[in-house]
Amino acid sequence: MNKGKVYLVGAGPGDPLLITVRGMEAIRRADVVVYDRLANPRLLKQMKPGAEKIFVGKLPDKHMIKQEEINRLLVDLALQGKTVTRLKGGDPSVFGRVGEEAELLAENGIGFEIVPGITSAIAVPAYAGIPVTHRDFTSSFSVVTGHEYPNKTYSNVNWDNLAHASGTIIFLMGVANIETICSQLIDHGRDPGTPAAVIRMGTWMEQRTVTGTLATLTDLVKAAKMESPAIIIVGDVVKLREKLAWFEKRPLFGKRVLVTRAREQASELVRLIDDQGGEAVEFPVIRIRRPEREDIIRTLDEALSNLERYDWILFTSVNGVEYTFGRMAELRVDVRAMHRAKIAAVGPKTQEALLARGLIADLVPHSSFQAETLLDLMKQFVQPGEHVFFPKGDRARPVLAEGLSRFGARVTAVDVYENTLSLEGGEETLQMLHEGHIHAVTFTSSSTVTNLLEALRTLGEPDPVGLLNKLELFSIGPVTTETAAKAGLIVRATAAEATVASLVNRIVGFDAVTE
Repeated sequence: MNKGKVYLVGAGPGDPLLITVRGMEAIRRADVVVYDRLANPRLLKQMKPGAEKIFVGKLPDKHMIKQEEINRLLVDLALQGKTVTRLKGGDPSVFGRVGEEAELLAENGIGFEIVPGITSAIAVPAYAGIPVTHRDFTSSFSVVTGHEYPNKTYSNVNWDNLAHASGTIIFLMGVANIETICSQLIDHGRDPGTPAAVIRMGTWMEQRTVTGTLATLTDLVKAAKMESPAIIIVGDVVKLREKLAWFEKRPLFGKRVLVTRAREQASELVRLIDDQGGEAVEFPVIRIRRPEREDIIRTLDEALSNLERYDWILFTSVNGVEYTFGRMAELRVDVRAMHRAKIAAVGPKTQEALLARGLIADLVPHSSFQAETLLDLMKQFVQPGEHVFFPKGDRARPVLAEGLSRFGARVTAVDVYENTLSLEGGEETLQMLHEGHIHAVTFTSSSTVTNLLEALRTLGEPDPVGLLNKLELFSIGPVTTETAAKAGLIVRATAAEATVASLVNRIVGFDAVTE
């Protein structure tokens, strides 16, 4: 059997957007990802289907896997011919013990690649508004471990040099030894009034910062109950935090927001949440797929093969556009076959999906992007007896098809895609919900409401409604809000318009009035 390859990857300090492009590639190509608690779980959602993940970090009341065991694990996996990504917090070469892992791989003739990461020594202070250098204060900095190997009988830290150096000092993994660190610096000549700070969970939603001086920092940290993971930074640059703090000031700082829509549709919502300072947690409870029933497929194919007969074609979602044109391509149906039909779209995103295919919608509501609004608009233009083709999802409400039929139109409504339940990432999400790590939930359709509740029940949650009602729930529109209310959920606010941008604005609080 051919030997596999091991990627020793720095995952960055915590913010999932701070991983390198090469690091992300290594996650996506891996057969196995070996990770610890300092790597953001959101990165694991980039793994390919079927890939294995192995946790080797320390958990309360659990056996801590020794470094030697991790080294051997990487070798054993690679000898099985697997592509392995070892995901480590920060930069693997900065107190990350990557050298030990790489040595054993080299000794066993296994190919490996060290992928640098953004080190917490620089990134965490930056997220706290503290640049490690500044021309008005210092042009150098030192990075020191605050947690040396416990069996060492001596210290490699030259306290005298550190105390008298003019540069910034960053201690990693040192909060448990903060009293010793501060006293050593003072005892060796550093001014007790030197500004200093401790930053816990830097770049994460839980980031907290305590500032003081070498003389006061220990008591301040104890009072604030600051625990690891945390870094200590000493130097005049700490004074800049008062002016430069930015991360904690973003509107959604501290909030993890659950995104429940299908993964293919989630990217814009995830980006908008991230841009506002929150952290999106994806739990795509919807999986979109093409119909599987033969009778539905035959009806769809017949309609697509006779597009020239229709006066109107109606699209109510981006999925409807994508799956319709996908099936047309498979059947080799020329888009020019719909040349005589006018096109109606429910909203701007559906309109954009059509435009990407060279089609300009003839009818689009100006606001309130829902079926009822589009029906009222179409009644002004559709003539009784005209043929309307409506490619839809299997859970689409009957408002449009029935309303147009009552008006006298001849409607061919056929499922072009199906909405099914997905449990991808469900166990991790349920754990985060129980541990209080998720603060808000977004619903972008009635299906996300029903599917989330069904998913939680399937995962063994006895009271999903009670669990979710502890959080802030946000809905994209009145129909979705009504579905949630009927299920017993309490929606905090409804978007002013049925768009993800409006939904995020509502979460941030730009819209004061709750729908």
